[in-house]
Amino acid sequence: MKLLARGRSSVLGNANEEQVWSFAMDWGAHLPHLGRQATPEHLTSFITTCDRIGMHSVWSSDHIAWPKDIQAKYPYTDDGSFPAPPGIPWLDPIGTLFYAAALSERVLLGTTVLILGYRPVVQTAKAWASLDVLSKGRALLGVGVGWMREEFEALQMPFDHRGARADEQLEAFEKLFGEDWPSYEGRYTKFPAIGFYPRPENGHIPVWVGGDSEPAYRRTARFGDVFHAAFQTEAQLVEHRAGVIAACNAAGRDPEQIGFSTRVYLDLDGDANPEKSIAGSTQQMTDSAARLGSLGYEHVLLDITGRGGPERRLAGLVQFMSDVAPALK
Repeated sequence: MKLLARGRSSVLGNANEEQVWSFAMDWGAHLPHLGRQATPEHLTSFITTCDRIGMHSVWSSDHIAWPKDIQAKYPYTDDGSFPAPPGIPWLDPIGTLFYAAALSERVLLGTTVLILGYRPVVQTAKAWASLDVLSKGRALLGVGVGWMREEFEALQMPFDHRGARADEQLEAFEKLFGEDWPSYEGRYTKFPAIGFYPRPENGHIPVWVGGDSEPAYRRTARFGDVFHAAFQTEAQLVEHRAGVIAACNAAGRDPEQIGFSTRVYLDLDGDANPEKSIAGSTQQMTDSAARLGSLGYEHVLLDITGRGGPERRLAGLVQFMSDVAPALK
C-alpha cells in the first residue's frame, strides 16, 4: 500500500487533486531551514513549489543548540563527522512546519527526525496536535532518540536511557491524542489527568520511526506507521527492512501495516557518497530510484545538495519531479 493512500485520505478531495499525486512512489523534500538559505524568501519559494509540483511531503530536521566542542560521533557518516558545521543558523523544526502549513494545501509535514528527548512531553504533544489541526491533518511525526550527548546536556535534558524515555513519550502521546482525560505514570514520564484539546484531526498522528538498530525496529513494531531510514546503503536498507519485519512478527503485528521510507541525497554535482545518493543522468537517477522501490521503500526523502545556491537546488528538484519521478512504474 502506498504511503500516500495511508496518509492523505482525509486531505485529497477531488479529481484534480488526485491527478496531481500520480507517481508510483512517494517523494519528500528536505526543507532549506538551515544555513544561509534559511530565509523567509527561500522557504516560501521552496514550500509553494513543492506543493505545486506534487511532492508527497516536506521535512525539517531537529537541532536546537550547537555546543562549541562536540565529541559525539554522527552515526550516518563513515568518520562520525556531522555534515553541517556547528554554529550555522538552524530554524526550529516544528516552527518551520507551521510556516509550511500556512503556505501549502496538499503537502504533508514531517520531521526527519524530531529528537524526543529534547523537549517536555506534554508541551511537544501540544505543538504536534496544533500543527495537525491547523494543517487539516497533514502532520507526520518522525521521531528518533538522538546521538549528540553534548546537545542534550546544553538543553539540560537527560541523555541516558533515552530509548526507554522515547518509548514512554510515544505511549504518552497515544493517551494525549486519544483519551478524554489522559494521564500517564511511567518511570520517566508522569502527568495527572489533564484536559488536552484540540486533538489531532484523526485522533492519531502517523509516527515515522528513525534509527538503524534493534530498538528502533521494536519501536517501529510497537508505535510506528512507517520505518524511516537515513543515508543508508542498499545492503543496509535490506537489513533494516528485514529487522522491522522480524520485530513485527515477534510483537504479533502484521508487517503489512508498516511502510518504509529512506532519506537520500539528491546530488546535483556528484559529490556525495554514491551509495547514499541519487545522482547522474536522468536514466541513472531513474535506475537508482527504482532500486530503492524494489527494496520495498515506498517513500524517498530527497536531501538536495549542489553548488549554485537554493535556486539551483530547487530547480534540480523540479527537474527530478518532471523527468525522473514519472518514469518510475
